[in-house]
Amino acid sequence: MATNEEKLIQIKKDTLPLSCPLPEYDDWDGHPRVFLEVETKRTACPYCGTIYEVVDFDE
Repeated sequence: MATNEEKLIQIKKDTLPLSCPLPEYDDWDGHPRVFLEVETKRTACPYCGTIYEVVDFDE
């Protein structure tokens, strides 16, 4: 499967828990829904490579 390393989605902490793909995006049915552990400011989906950035991570 091709990765999507250029896709960056910014989210806030109130979006957690985080699953990929997000239902509000066109590719919401691109792969099985997977919940991601958010331990750092940026988290990548192992299926598609989408990078999720928590903009208020340090607050």
